[in-house]
Amino acid sequence: MEAFNLTSSGPPTFILNGIPGLEAAHIWISIPFSMFYIISLLGNVMVLFVVAKEKTLHKPMYLLLCMLALTDIGMSTCVMPKALCIFWFGFKGITMDGCITQIFFIYMLSLTHSAILVTMAFDRYVAICDPLRYTTILTNARIAKLGLVGLIRAVLLVLPLPLLLRRLPFYANCIIPHTYCEHMAVVKMSCGDTTVNRMYGLVIAFVISGLDLTLIGLSYGLIIRAVLRINSKKANQKALNTCTAHISVMLVNGTLTLFSVLTHRFGQGIAAHVHIFLANLYLLVPPVLNPIIYGVKSKELHDKMGKYTCRM
Repeated sequence: MEAFNLTSSGPPTFILNGIPGLEAAHIWISIPFSMFYIISLLGNVMVLFVVAKEKTLHKPMYLLLCMLALTDIGMSTCVMPKALCIFWFGFKGITMDGCITQIFFIYMLSLTHSAILVTMAFDRYVAICDPLRYTTILTNARIAKLGLVGLIRAVLLVLPLPLLLRRLPFYANCIIPHTYCEHMAVVKMSCGDTTVNRMYGLVIAFVISGLDLTLIGLSYGLIIRAVLRINSKKANQKALNTCTAHISVMLVNGTLTLFSVLTHRFGQGIAAHVHIFLANLYLLVPPVLNPIIYGVKSKELHDKMGKYTCRM
């Protein structure tokens, strides 16, 4: 026990304990986790392949969908391989550098994902509210630039997280009751003052996410206003149908993000395994559902994916 009470003079070793209280069921838990991961990889790679092969899909909306697929693959891949190693082989150790790297990429990809959803909302706004200028306002090159801006924003905002973690003192061995290095779970392991880390984490979680949600809400507010001004009921229905896929994706991502953040920070009475399940679902469920939602709702993409599936 002494090793856990001494402050580390060198880089500490973190022990990811998986799902506390359910260690005996780790093998069984790994089955749905691995299935979700495989399905998400297949679905998102399929979207990337079909859009790349079909020149008729080289449009802003599908370019954004490819960006979303890349962030989905990245987010789940940051977490799942290590989680499955814990469940299957009991490989629980992770270095300080490995832990900080995992935190950086999870949060960077998450903020990039959020920026892409904002751009998708802007895409739908232009398509419905200013359709005649759509092809001139939203070119593929402009969409690529907006995606790059979202990535740079994410990197700059998340970069302080690992730098702030670096300055904290930790015990020689830290047992983290989690399947991956979640920022607040690591901060709680420190034996120093973590006020700045906690405050900056809240800024990213609420201020930045709140800004993105506000922009998405504003876009859809203007879309609804434009749709209500259309006299034709059929035209109303057609305009709203173009938004259903994005709205469905937003609901899935927003609901899981909200529950994960709130339960981890304010749900002291909630069991630890519930926290961890929600945190993993936040990174697993959207990558599984996003390609399915767009594959079903977008007829053009659905037909092309069906064509390649039949060939296989």
